[in-house]
Amino acid sequence: MVLSRRSLLLGGLALAGCARVPAAPAGPLEPITLERAFAGRSVGAGVFRVTLTGAERRFRARLDGRLEGDRLTVVEDFLYDDGEENRLTWVFDRVGPGRWTGRREDTVGPAEVIETGTGIRLSYVADFRSGADVTRLGFEDVIYFGPDGRVINDAIVTRWGLPVARVRFEMLRVRGGTSL
Repeated sequence: MVLSRRSLLLGGLALAGCARVPAAPAGPLEPITLERAFAGRSVGAGVFRVTLTGAERRFRARLDGRLEGDRLTVVEDFLYDDGEENRLTWVFDRVGPGRWTGRREDTVGPAEVIETGTGIRLSYVADFRSGADVTRLGFEDVIYFGPDGRVINDAIVTRWGLPVARVRFEMLRVRGGTSL
């Protein structure tokens, strides 16, 4: 009987982890595609919030996206509230209508991107380094246009399949040069 209860508990935890995808916002939304959201220059601000403790890490970012054929390259320059700076570069390749794969310096395997019309689902695993430590995290992102034209990226972050954090990142398209 103990084995059955343990199996039920582990199965329930696994299902709970799989079900942790940000909900798409309600209401009428403007259609969005990966290139429409990220080609060109944008600036934004966001917060990474640990679910259990409520600890937050805020950041600002500048994005520069370039579409060449079926490849979209997005350079992301981050400035964190503690002064740390970081540059990451996504390279997305179109693999079919409304479908892309992507890689970034810290991803483990390819990211999967599905355009749903009014939203984009981005799923990937990344290794985050802090000194000698490496933490492997899963990301389930939902990207959509807000009512004011901002690109909004809501994400649930998992570790070992269980939700541990949330990210919200809001971006605005800019013209000309910008600084963080």
